[in-house]
Amino acid sequence: LLLMAAAAAPVRAVVGDARQEAAVRALARRLLGPRAAAVSLSVEAALAAGGPDTYRLRSPPGAAVAVAVTGSSGVAAAAGLYRYLRDFCGCHISWSGAQLRLPEPLPRLRDEIRPPAAPPRYRYYQNACTQSYSYAWWDWARWEREIDWMALSGINLAPAFAGQEAAWQRVYRSLGLNQSEIDAYFTGPAFLAWNRMGNLRGWAGPLPPAWHLKQLYLQYRIVERMRSLGMITVLPAFAGHVPQGVLRVFPRVNATRLGGWSHFDCTYSCTYLLDPEDPMFQVIGTLFLKELIKEFGTDHVYSADTFNEMTPLSSDPAYLSRVSNAVFRSMTGADPEALWLMQGWLFQHQPDFWQPAQVRALLHGVPLGRMIVLDLFAESKPVYQWTESFYGQPFIWCMLHNFGGNHGLFGTVEAINHGPFAARRFPNSTMVGTGLVPEGIEQNDMVYELMNELGWTQEPLDLPSWVTRYAERRYGAPNAAAASAWRLLLRSVYNCTGVCVNHNRSPLVRRPSLRMDTELWYNASDVYEAWRLLLSAGAELGASPTFRYDLVDVTRQAAQQLVSEYYLSIRRAFQSHALPELLTAGGVLVYDLLPELDSLLSSHSLFLLGRWLESARAVATSDREAEQYELNARNQVTLWGPSGNILDYANKQLGGLVLDYYGVRWSLFVSALVESLNSGSPFHQDQFNQAVFQVERGFVYNKKRYPAVPAGDTLEISRKLFLKYYP
Repeated sequence: LLLMAAAAAPVRAVVGDARQEAAVRALARRLLGPRAAAVSLSVEAALAAGGPDTYRLRSPPGAAVAVAVTGSSGVAAAAGLYRYLRDFCGCHISWSGAQLRLPEPLPRLRDEIRPPAAPPRYRYYQNACTQSYSYAWWDWARWEREIDWMALSGINLAPAFAGQEAAWQRVYRSLGLNQSEIDAYFTGPAFLAWNRMGNLRGWAGPLPPAWHLKQLYLQYRIVERMRSLGMITVLPAFAGHVPQGVLRVFPRVNATRLGGWSHFDCTYSCTYLLDPEDPMFQVIGTLFLKELIKEFGTDHVYSADTFNEMTPLSSDPAYLSRVSNAVFRSMTGADPEALWLMQGWLFQHQPDFWQPAQVRALLHGVPLGRMIVLDLFAESKPVYQWTESFYGQPFIWCMLHNFGGNHGLFGTVEAINHGPFAARRFPNSTMVGTGLVPEGIEQNDMVYELMNELGWTQEPLDLPSWVTRYAERRYGAPNAAAASAWRLLLRSVYNCTGVCVNHNRSPLVRRPSLRMDTELWYNASDVYEAWRLLLSAGAELGASPTFRYDLVDVTRQAAQQLVSEYYLSIRRAFQSHALPELLTAGGVLVYDLLPELDSLLSSHSLFLLGRWLESARAVATSDREAEQYELNARNQVTLWGPSGNILDYANKQLGGLVLDYYGVRWSLFVSALVESLNSGSPFHQDQFNQAVFQVERGFVYNKKRYPAVPAGDTLEISRKLFLKYYP
């Protein structure tokens, strides 16, 4: 317990109660408009008595206010407000929309309500990759909505990573690098997450001067808003990677070139890592952090990942301790109170390298309690269990859930419903919080709502009854068919057990071949039935924006399953030389199912390719920038690199993308198989890959503008698909 105190001691929101109170009241007005007047919100740090965040709800005598919410911080008060709205007013707030039909008058509470006994101290949110997969093109209006959602969800610890390249540029210039050396290092905006972790350099860059200015402006607002709500901001720190220009300016510096990352060669990868003993490590690291603190102030928590998916130069425990100690000292050189927050992804990503001795050495290079490790994929591959709770360093139990921002219904609800509680009960547990760390957001709202609720509870929830209430709140009315649909989804797509890795591998979003993976972790008929049930609720719930979103999402999932069925028919027909069957199955897939799916997606604003591309263009200050940013946005969701290096990793199912990218690939594949049967020559995957790469690359550079406004009626299109395809 002493350790837990040590871990959490330095980190408290530094903003006074009055400012947090003003911020949470402003949030309530943004959310509820004039109805906010019926809710009294106040912040009293003393309510927590030095412990974790807490809140209190009660209805004071007299009729002026229906409910008084007091929080130990702005975030705690916002979480208390959301609990009242959710549990007593039947409201719901998520990425895909809000359902805020408030009862008239607002309900009064019979008893005082508090969260169950002390929850863990931290509720963390964001993954290093989310900055690129989801937030790359955000403006302040979108950030403001996200920070509101974070506060209502009780998130009290989160990164503020925008604008760091502007600070790095100043540091590099002050060290003597020239602009062309800096330009050759930074990637384009859609790939900065991997530049920051030392994986990539230069790809899709450089960063225009206007980018730095806009990001600095955003960062000022993000940091100010997060802190005003009592959130602890995590700032980036130096992990040891440097541009090649540093070697020109300091020819005697001891730096080693790392290998290529993922499927990238040294054209855009192989960055330099400073030796931990080199004096420049401390000079550069402390210079950067001082620059950042001067600009943005600090909450004393810093993030750095030296070996993200990169094999260290040596497995010698002494070397690994020197590296982590050097990173930590460069933090304390600028801020003696520094606490290092590190992603624990590396340990489960390369378990052959990170044996217990190596893990212990890296973690023990930092004094106990001065590091917090994010157990990043704890719902599937928890690391705390085989490292004796990170050998004494505090950790946060995180749900990763999503890779690459892929669409696809998915969840591991049993694992997240029990995992955090098992971690707290683990012998000598050093768990200090729970976290949401998806690589991409705006998908599977239900899983995140559940995880946020679990961050405040003491024991697992009854999931079937929880999801029944969820459906009612989400749509603003009880509906038996919708509730049944959600219970079916809960037990099927949302209940992946064992080691589940949610990369969408559906043939729909992968380069076609004769060896594609069509396996599911659930019973496909449950999704078809949920689709039928949701459609039957359309007459009653069709006006609800969240219902329309879910109808698109479930229909999309059913269509994704149907694509696999047609793919299997195509493959069987080809392998048994049945040309008529091949033409039929291929024709239906290419000329009907995929176009219908595209028109379904095009009927909802959150499923539009145009929304992603136009948001990229909107950040630009010139036509040239707009073109660069659009190429960044297109490349990320398709080729992910110059030559399909991480092809389709960040696949999305978007109106425009299904027709002009996935659809064209499938058309080419079916034609190649037909040609092979007609000519009697074998199908060569290598030749097909070369041909299809031209199609994929062609899409990235086609300059076609895609609508950012939806077209067509979601219910009608879903019904039409259903009548044609329901199995």
